[in-house]
Amino acid sequence: MKKETRVNHPPVVELAPDNRPVVAPIHQSVKYTFPTVAETLRHSRGERPGYEYSRISNPTVRQLELLLAELQGRDDCLVTSTGVNVIAETLLALTRAGDHVLCAIETYGPTRRILGRILGRFGVTHTLVSVLDLPAIERELAARPTRLVIFESPSNPITRIADLPAITALARRHGALSVLDNTFAGFHQHGEYDVDFYLHSLTKYAAGTGDVMGGAVIAAAPLIARLRPDFRLFGAALDPHAAFLLLRGIKTYFVRYRHQCRSALEIAGFLAAHRAVERVHYPGLPTHPQFALARAQMRDFGSIVSFDLKGGAGAGERVADALELFALAASVGATDSLVLAPQMIGTPGLSAAEATLSGITAGTVRLSIGLEDPADLIADLDQALGRLDSGDLKGA
Repeated sequence: MKKETRVNHPPVVELAPDNRPVVAPIHQSVKYTFPTVAETLRHSRGERPGYEYSRISNPTVRQLELLLAELQGRDDCLVTSTGVNVIAETLLALTRAGDHVLCAIETYGPTRRILGRILGRFGVTHTLVSVLDLPAIERELAARPTRLVIFESPSNPITRIADLPAITALARRHGALSVLDNTFAGFHQHGEYDVDFYLHSLTKYAAGTGDVMGGAVIAAAPLIARLRPDFRLFGAALDPHAAFLLLRGIKTYFVRYRHQCRSALEIAGFLAAHRAVERVHYPGLPTHPQFALARAQMRDFGSIVSFDLKGGAGAGERVADALELFALAASVGATDSLVLAPQMIGTPGLSAAEATLSGITAGTVRLSIGLEDPADLIADLDQALGRLDSGDLKGA
């Protein structure tokens, strides 16, 4: 064999059946081959296992999908290149012209924009209601056939808690599928409830270090089978190396998540006692309006702490600028702590009435708690809040 040929056909190295790597290898290949045309066609017909093209499936990606499905308590999963992509693909795959979607007003902004700007162009309508307003949810479901009910819990950014048994029962009664953005709660929570589809941004707690992106939809195998043909056509497959990094990151998921939750509770308690703070939004605090519901539904209360400053947006900007350990950055779930000032949150796309209903105020600040020592984070918050003047302490 000429050397020009050998570099494209290197020697094959095979492991003995009883000799496996402790860390699974990255299957960084787009194409897979079978020994004959007949076997290739058998695979295409679904008559034998295997892989053919990584846009459709890949061993490393599949390992991640199976792990996530098991963590969430379901049979199957599909992963994509980003969190917002998996939201878009799921909504596109599950709806058609003339369908109606009921969406919680507290839901992630891009989710609302996908419904309005993209699905709306193709004849899909949607209605916004508060996830807290069960009578309104029931009225809307009774008023017209509804294809999907989409919501999140805890919500972004003020950690409202959805009554999962009640909402899923209403959806089931009226023939709607339930879609829960479960990113803030994590993969180990809410699996026992009658949710049809769980959405996750893998960029957050799965990766954990803020250096890789991905998205996942998790459901029973027959429901995932309904999505798979469309997902293959959209083409936003997760790269095998990203899947490997996510598999590596998720090894420390429970250690990270639980540490972050403990720190978040401690920080929420500090903020609740501070004179510059009007209100703290953290479901682990007994003062949270839905503390009892959160305690009943969740094992851990999450790493997101939001609070409303008496001094409004100006105070929020000054505090965010003064923080030294919190990076001014979007996303959550990373090992480093992050802050969003009120000017970085806002209520884009919502009417004045809807913005009021969302519970986000002019002084809402969101913290994502990382792995730093909570005492250091509290000291940083204390010095930043200490820079506010007397007007900020009394309210705008």
